[in-house]
Amino acid sequence: MPRADFDVPGTSRGLIDVIRWRYLLSLLVKTGVSTRYRNSVLGWTWSYVRPAAQFFVFWIVFGLFMTLEKGIPNFAVYLFSGIVIINLFSEAYKNGTTSIVGNAPLVRKVFLPRQLFAVSAVIVAFVHFLPQLALLIVVCAALGWLGSVTLMSVLAVFAAVVIVMIFSLGLGLFFGAINVRFRDAENIVELLLLLATWASPVLYFWTMVENVFPAWVTRIYLLNPLTVGVELFHYAFWYPVTDTDLQLPPDLGWNSLWALLISVSTLFIGQIVFRRLEGRFAQDL
Repeated sequence: MPRADFDVPGTSRGLIDVIRWRYLLSLLVKTGVSTRYRNSVLGWTWSYVRPAAQFFVFWIVFGLFMTLEKGIPNFAVYLFSGIVIINLFSEAYKNGTTSIVGNAPLVRKVFLPRQLFAVSAVIVAFVHFLPQLALLIVVCAALGWLGSVTLMSVLAVFAAVVIVMIFSLGLGLFFGAINVRFRDAENIVELLLLLATWASPVLYFWTMVENVFPAWVTRIYLLNPLTVGVELFHYAFWYPVTDTDLQLPPDLGWNSLWALLISVSTLFIGQIVFRRLEGRFAQDL
């Protein structure tokens, strides 16, 4: 039999192997989902409690104390729609960063595509994002959202989720690979996640950035995949149920395409770094 018909032990073809090993991927996802709230009294209720607590703290501090509720109509929906998509990014990014270290026994003992761990971590984050999305839909439906929903609204939600998941996977691969050798990466990620909510228009309106910073800074800010993801959720959920003169960012459609390109580029870079470092994962762990 020709030599080309054999796989060299320990070699990886990157994310392509995730498709070949999709059965193992499904097992990792099921394990991640089932063990998330193991031995927990509230169980999946925590998927609602955490974003709800986060929402009430931000709403009281920024909406009531700092009176942003007066400047942004229907501030509660505006705030919650932004929190939901940012939570997806935060969990996917953090889980992707710790995915290799968290599965150290498997990495040390057997060969399997290491990218499976990061991909499964992002998918698990998506599964835990669904209850929050369902809660957002219920709240908006009570405000008459179902009567104003359009195909563009649905596409905006889909585009936001795709952009944020690809972006978080790319960052997760990059920092997850570095984290195996240098555990400082986890601390850097925690710091970046602390800034993520402030680096996108979750707690404020995007024009506040335009009013303070030069035009080129605002342009970069509007191309940020997180900013685009949040604004797409605002377009899909907040705008249809709000009677307001406030305008969403111009060229949101083109910005979405650029954000998708940036996210894919981030994934490409993350994959390159991951594949260069994965050969030493077992030794470093």
